[in-house]
Amino acid sequence: METTIHRRSSCRTPRLASGIEMRAMAVEFPEVHGHPNRLPFEGVLTLVDVPSDKAPSGARGHRVILTRAAAEAALPSLLGMAVDYKAGWDGHDARQKCGIITSAELEGQRLTVAGYLYARDFPEFGSEFASQTTSGIHAAGAMGMSYELADAHVADMRAPIWTLTRATFTGAAILLREKAAYRSTSFRLHRAASQQRLAVAS
Repeated sequence: METTIHRRSSCRTPRLASGIEMRAMAVEFPEVHGHPNRLPFEGVLTLVDVPSDKAPSGARGHRVILTRAAAEAALPSLLGMAVDYKAGWDGHDARQKCGIITSAELEGQRLTVAGYLYARDFPEFGSEFASQTTSGIHAAGAMGMSYELADAHVADMRAPIWTLTRATFTGAAILLREKAAYRSTSFRLHRAASQQRLAVAS
């Protein structure tokens, strides 16, 4: 059986009333009401033009700055990339792919993403995860995100803080915000979707 996926790839750069420039791209999938394996999520993946709070994996102990120009150029590479997680929520595991990124938006210094988690394939992201958003390890505000890059270009390898002027996004991880290189990242399930799934589960 051949399935046609309606694809909308858009790129817009409007200027908000506040003077902040926004750039966004998205791929639109057909809506399937109540799909058991699509759980919408959104999050702040990283900040641009801001030094990371700590060195990310692969940076040889250096904190990093992802320039806005590099993030804008790499924005299309985020679409269709996977999100992953590691047991313990403390890092990356590229083989544990649990969802897909369908949109990316750069507004001010925040690079936000949205997409779907494979809730049926990964029950830990289903009703149990959603029900713990107000307490425990998954408490509201406790979860964050971290990007995965390839072909990164560093302006000056001798600098104490590496400035990334070019890169390709290859995915992202969901993890505890305190474990992320940027502590201002965030991750959350869409409230309406998670509540609906909880009602169905009960």
